[in-house]
Amino acid sequence: MTRGFYYVIGAQTFSALADNALFIAAIALIQQLSGPDWMASIMKWWVAVGYVVLAAYVGAFADTYPKGRVMLWTNSLKVCGCVLMYFHSAFHLSGEGQIALVCAAFAIVGVGAAAYSPAKYGIITEMLAPEDLVKGNSWIEGMTVLSIILGAVLGGLLVSPTVASWLLLQPAIGALATTPAEAAIVVIAFLYAIAAWLNFRIPDTGVRYPRQSNNLMTLNRVFFRYVSVLWRDKLGQISLAVTTLFWGAGATLQLVVIEWGRVQLNYRLDQASILMGVAALGTIFGAIAASKVTIQRSLSVLPVGVGMGLVVLAMPLVQSTLSVYALLLLIGGLSGYFVVPMNALLQHRGHVLLSAGHSIAVQNFNEQLNILAMVSLYTVMLWLEIPINVIIVAFGVMVAALMTLIIRWNNVNHKQNPALPQQIGDSGHGRSL
Repeated sequence: MTRGFYYVIGAQTFSALADNALFIAAIALIQQLSGPDWMASIMKWWVAVGYVVLAAYVGAFADTYPKGRVMLWTNSLKVCGCVLMYFHSAFHLSGEGQIALVCAAFAIVGVGAAAYSPAKYGIITEMLAPEDLVKGNSWIEGMTVLSIILGAVLGGLLVSPTVASWLLLQPAIGALATTPAEAAIVVIAFLYAIAAWLNFRIPDTGVRYPRQSNNLMTLNRVFFRYVSVLWRDKLGQISLAVTTLFWGAGATLQLVVIEWGRVQLNYRLDQASILMGVAALGTIFGAIAASKVTIQRSLSVLPVGVGMGLVVLAMPLVQSTLSVYALLLLIGGLSGYFVVPMNALLQHRGHVLLSAGHSIAVQNFNEQLNILAMVSLYTVMLWLEIPINVIIVAFGVMVAALMTLIIRWNNVNHKQNPALPQQIGDSGHGRSL
């Protein structure tokens, strides 16, 4: 692993840390403005919209310029969203208008994240050999999940009564903020500044791709051709199906855990955010364990996804703090163990069949489309006032059932093409369609 790779890891860590802390701060801000509980889902929904709408363009953007610079520019866009959220009360809007502005500001952060992602993952395929991709993915997934843990916990701490009161007493922060949520946003802006400095340190890998079109219709046509290429590939379609399901389920599970903590465990927002961190800590352990899985054996982890869905069914049965933490650690561990090899396989097949930036954009498009669907379904269920434990059972059964179908799909592929396992890990170069 080169020094440049560690700069990528560091930049991603601080940027993701700020993203997740800002999500908690935004929820606190909406609660401060007396917004409804389902507004948290709406913020997630708008972030996913940004990924889906921009999918055809961000891959080309990431492949046009050095990816370290792309990460710097898109991180700056996140800062703009953070600043807009800070100024939510400066436009003399009604309470509903301020809530809408908070959601719009977080959507801008989502646009920055959508454009950041192809560069972040694409530069890994430029820096590392195929045999190192699982290890590289373990690093970046592990640090990303660590950022989710620390970001969720940090966001909760920053808006907690004790820490928020202390922050507001500090002259530098008290001069800029009057509420706990505003104080949290000021601190989070500093994290984005650290990420920007690390982005600036990422070296140019020297990898260049064919000139990208700037015609939107052409980009759309080429992008959906890329989507078709990955879905037709017998290895790409399985890894794409798994990662699509995982990220949709993961985004929904974050919202479920917050609501579950509030309803079943009587937790405040800062306490419920710790539950998100515990689940993410389990994902780190799973990702570390998965680093020993070679890319050639990546498909062997598929049954673990079924197990994760079944373990989720136990959530309504636990009450004590110890059992809650143990269960969330197990759910996170299972999810980390099966998604890291799938991510590595998908990135490798995408790099072989397409290019680094375009393959990640295709992956993001499918994953965020599923997040849109699953978060929308969850939001409707909340709006219909369906009990959270019923939602959890439906969620667990759905994940287990879909993973079972994907395993059967993979078995059919292998029966039709017995030589398929030998294609895993084949080297190659991205090509332009």
